[in-house]
Formats: sequence, structure tokens, C-alpha cells
Amino acid sequence: MVQNTFSISMQMEAHSYQSNPAAIRLSELTTQIRQVIDEAFGNRTFWVIADVTSHTYKEQSNYHYFELVEKDKASAKILTKIAGRAWGNASINISNFEQATGQKFKNDINVLVQVAVQYTPAFGLQLNLLDIDTNFTLGMFEQQRKETLQKLVIENPGFIQKSGEQFITRNNSLALNKVLQNIAIISSATSAGYQDFRHTLENNSFGYTFQIDDYFTLMQGETNAKQFLAKIVEVYQSGKAYDVLVIIRGGGAQTDFLIFDNYDLSRAIAKFPIPVITGIGHQKNETIADLMAHTSTKTPTKAAELIIAHNRGFEESLIGLQKMMLIKTYQLINYHKDRLAHINQITISTTRNLLHEQHRNIINLSRLVLTNPKIMISNKQKDLSNIVSNIQSYNRIYFANKRGYISHFQSVVRLMSPQNILNKGFAILKVNGRIASNADDIAVGSELTVRLATTEIKTTVNAKSTLDGNDEFNL
Repeated sequence: MVQNTFSISMQMEAHSYQSNPAAIRLSELTTQIRQVIDEAFGNRTFWVIADVTSHTYKEQSNYHYFELVEKDKASAKILTKIAGRAWGNASINISNFEQATGQKFKNDINVLVQVAVQYTPAFGLQLNLLDIDTNFTLGMFEQQRKETLQKLVIENPGFIQKSGEQFITRNNSLALNKVLQNIAIISSATSAGYQDFRHTLENNSFGYTFQIDDYFTLMQGETNAKQFLAKIVEVYQSGKAYDVLVIIRGGGAQTDFLIFDNYDLSRAIAKFPIPVITGIGHQKNETIADLMAHTSTKTPTKAAELIIAHNRGFEESLIGLQKMMLIKTYQLINYHKDRLAHINQITISTTRNLLHEQHRNIINLSRLVLTNPKIMISNKQKDLSNIVSNIQSYNRIYFANKRGYISHFQSVVRLMSPQNILNKGFAILKVNGRIASNADDIAVGSELTVRLATTEIKTTVNAKSTLDGNDEFNL
């Protein structure tokens, strides 16, 4: 059966060659392609900047399989893609890279790699990774960090400024409370650093107690930055009067700390109204979150020790104040004791002198009391005699003056009396029984009563004329 099948295949292949003499086998074509590529690239190597995708690692064989791609920066569209692999020394170089940078060789990282072009008929065109540049990746991390810091300063001048190499933020300008007791913690629930922090606080040698609230979230990977930020917002919205917010995690690779270089997260820490203490667990460079926070420590344990030391400092200041108060009180008591004794002596002496002086004054006063009344009474009697004489003299003069005034007024009254005026030849005219003082009230034909000194005359007005004031008037 197998022989028949093979025979039929050979007959078909022979028929194909006969029908199209220009046809070749695929292996012949791929061999020619391989020859061309080997001639063009040969033993040449190239340093290539690309992103890693589709990465898999075979631990048993220590093989890395992946693709290298280049994306358009504006649209993230893939411009080119080629398969790659690494094994042997290249795998060792990848391990060294991961150890030096803390960055896993995985999907979506940008790397500078040394590659050789290889084409095999079985696997096609691919790039063999020979080496990977550690400094390129570290420099890229540092460049991203610098750009984020610059963006924070430029876009948030209200609460982030740079002075020299220091960053002044609203958070690190806050004053710590005298005692740090109410604490909010943002950490991973499974973090060993979190357990170290709690253990250090709760087993402090001074017997301090703390009220601790946990806000658990994932603490690595930039993709978890939003969850981390949401926890910071949750602490703020809790309405609790926390003394401090502590952010801790327990060490890890350098790339595990990239979340703490996130722009939004660092901005929130810089603006946060409660002092933030970081204990992230790194031993090398500070993260941006460390620079924005009130205080940064290297490990969670150090963060706990800082809080304990802060409270201890306050307690020692109180103890020192207490000792100083006791010393001052003792000094004041001794001072006032001596002063009271001195005052007591002065009081006794002064009182004795005052008593003697007052005794002398009383004696002198008693002498005056005995003699002065007689003198005063005699003087007052003389004053009264003079006053009586003056009153009598003033009385005579006063009444004499008043009698002169009365005689004068009597004379004036007699001169001005109507009878006296009538006696001088004047007359009083009456119209209808009423004294007429105005000629307008007297008409021709009116009956008049003329009153003389001793006689009244009834008469009638026959004529009336007006005087111009120039006629002589003789009495």
C-alpha cells in the first residue's frame, strides 16, 4: 500500500516537471533565500531599539521566544514586527539585565538589544538576541522620572515648587502633630513590610498605643496606580482626623516601584492635607512619591520607628518640662522662703518704728486737741462780733437807699397821674363813654364828653381838620 502511494506521488511529481519545467521545490527556494540573507548579513550584528511582545520563556531549555515590534509614537500602530529568540549566553545576559535593572524581560518593555539576522527554512526569518543594554533601560527610567518631576513642578505651582535640588510641597510643609496616634495605612494586605510596620508599632518599648485604619490595595505595577489613588481619596473622604497617612510596601525589584513615580499619584501626595510618611522598602534612589511626601523612610520598619521616636521626643520634652518645673518650683520656694524671712524681719522692725512714731503723733495731737479748741472758739467769737457789726451797718445804709428810691418813684407817680395832668389844663375826650385816642374815631356830628380837672362838658363836633405838625402849640 505504501509502495503504491509513493509510486503515485513520484508519478505526479514527474508529471509536474514535465508540464512546467521552470518549477522548483520549496526547499530549493528557501535555500536560495538563506544564501542571499547569509551573504547580505553574514556575521554582522545590529543594535536595535524595539518593544518586546508575545514573550514566552521555556525554563527547562532556558529559551526566550518573543517578537520585536516598532510602533508609531502618535497612534501606537505597529510599523514593523519580526520574531526573535534568545538562548545560551543570551539568556544569561537577559538574567543579568533583570538583576541590574529590576526590570523583568517581558511584554511591553522598550529595550536596546544586539541581534543577528538569521533565516532557516524550518523557522523562517528571525532575530537572534545576543545582548541587551542595561544602561539604556536605566536611562529610560531616569528620563521618565525627570520628565514627571518637571511636569509636576510646571503644572502645579500652587503646591509644588523646586528650590535647588529640594522639592517643596504642600504636604512636606505641614507641621506634624505633637503626638502621632491616629494613623491611616495604605499597603498591600499580604505585604511582609505591612506586618513589620504593625509589629514594630504594637510592640514598642514605651507602651504607646495607636489607632490604625487599613486601606489595602495592590502596590506594584503602573496599571494599579488608579486603585492606589482611589485609596488616597478614600482616606481623605473618610472624615477622620488622622495624624498621619503612612504608605508602605516591602521591597521588590526596581520596576516594582514604578507605581510610586506615577504623575497622578505623586501629585495627590504633594497636595494631601495630612502629613504623608513613606516606607516603601527601597535602598537606592528615592521615588517621586518620596520627594512629594512629608517624610520618606527606607523601610516600613523605619517608618514605624520614626513615629515612635516622634512620640518619644514629645514625651521626653514633657518629662524635661516636668523636671524643669520641679526645679523651678523648688528654687521659687527657697527664694520666697528666704524673702519671707527677710520681709518678716522688715515688718517687725517697721511696725515697731511705726508704732513709736504714731505714739508720738498721738501725744502731739492730744496736746493740740486740748489747746486748739479754746483758740478756735475765741477766734470764732471775734468773727461773729465783726459780722454782727457789719450787718447792722449794711442794714442802715440799705434801708436809707431804698427809702430814697421810694420817694423818687412816688414823685414820678404823682406827676404822671391823670388828675395832675388835668390840673395842668389838659382834657380827656370820650366818644360814647370811651376815651378817644385816635382822631379817626371822631366824626363830624359826634357827641363828645370833655373831661376837665373838675368839670365834664357835653358837646357836638361841628368841624374837623388835620394839622400838618407845623402849627405852634403853646401851653
